[in-house]
Amino acid sequence: MPEQSEPSRWYVHPLRVRYQETDQMGVVFHGNYVTWFEIGRTELIRTAGVDYKSIEREGLLLPVVDLQCRFETPARYDDKVIVCTRVSEFSPVRLAFESQIRRVDDEHWRADIYETERQLPGAKLVSGGTRHVWVNDRFRPARLDKVMPQLYELLHSIALK
Repeated sequence: MPEQSEPSRWYVHPLRVRYQETDQMGVVFHGNYVTWFEIGRTELIRTAGVDYKSIEREGLLLPVVDLQCRFETPARYDDKVIVCTRVSEFSPVRLAFESQIRRVDDEHWRADIYETERQLPGAKLVSGGTRHVWVNDRFRPARLDKVMPQLYELLHSIALK
């Protein structure tokens, strides 16, 4: 049973669409949105003062077990977009993120934190999320609160905001 019932705040990371991220149709290749979701997750965890390298050095891994992605409007070369990410589920064994990609103007093209989805700036282009489970380096289930209690507390504090 998840410990968290309400999603956390939205953590925002700015990106600019690079030419190599577009396809022959002139829009962002669909697989790149999944990469951008990963960037959002990584940067959210980094705000807690932790990076994935240090988690992996402790023998703890966080594989994706489910991915959802809904395309509404494509991004194009040189667009300014933000990756919006929040923790949607948190427990000692699971972690889920909700993500959105939004096109924004210059004023909103920056790292930021928003309390609610309604406050997010720009036009929503893509929405979705990922679900993960904590495993050890042999891909056996692991409890974050037992293996890395400090990280558990840090992520717990983010998840409850």
